[in-house]
Amino acid sequence: MSRGALQIVFGLLGILMLPGCAGQQDILTLDKRLSVIEQRSAATEQRSLQFDSRIDGYIKNGKDLRERSAGQNVLIRQLRGEIRVLKGKLEETEYLLKQKVKAFEGSKGKQKKQLDRIEQTASSTKNRIIHIEQYLNLETTESELKLEKEPHTKSNIPSKKELSADKIYKSAKQAFAQSDFETAREEFQQFLKLYPKSPQADNAQFWLGETYYREKWYEKAILEYQKAIEKYPKGNKVPASLLKQGFAFYSLGDKANTRLILTELIKKYPKSNEAKIAKQKLKRLKP
Repeated sequence: MSRGALQIVFGLLGILMLPGCAGQQDILTLDKRLSVIEQRSAATEQRSLQFDSRIDGYIKNGKDLRERSAGQNVLIRQLRGEIRVLKGKLEETEYLLKQKVKAFEGSKGKQKKQLDRIEQTASSTKNRIIHIEQYLNLETTESELKLEKEPHTKSNIPSKKELSADKIYKSAKQAFAQSDFETAREEFQQFLKLYPKSPQADNAQFWLGETYYREKWYEKAILEYQKAIEKYPKGNKVPASLLKQGFAFYSLGDKANTRLILTELIKKYPKSNEAKIAKQKLKRLKP
């Protein structure tokens, strides 16, 4: 029973104790009221307990919420940290990718420059070869093609045999100019077999050696040049054959024979263009 209910009960008892103031009916009425008051007090206590239980539940729920909130905050901080790490890795990857792209573009530029230099060098080398051939008084395909296009006069119309020899020789030189060295070699050999005494025989023999030289088959080139020297000692290709023999020995790393051949060339043909080139080569040749 609550404190308020007790005070009411004691108040009623005090009234009943006053003499002459209450009868049997009054006592019954007071009992009913007391029962109602006790019931109300019990209900009040029950509601109080329920209220206390709800408060405890709210407190517990609030505690759980605070704990959940704290856990979520920790998780959020962890996720934010991971996001920062991932962003850092992403930025690093983007930077490295940009560097590789720049390096690739730079390498492409370098490769293009190298290809341009190679093309320029090849063109320059080709021009130097043509210049050297002209300097050495060697035939060039361009000049032969021009001669082929020129009409023949009645006084210099060649015979069928000469025409056939001329065609074979020109065809061989044209194949050589197109770097078809195998075809050129076969046709020069055919020419020498069919027309060994032709005025062009020494030239054909020299160019046969050139087909091997251009393919860097220097041993065979040296042998073919030697045939031009021995078979056609009075031909105009002897100095050129000696010079190219010297170059072939040099390419093989045989400096002793290089000096021997070039010295012989200078001694036998001192006023030739080939001798001038041989002198320059000997000056650059290290002992």
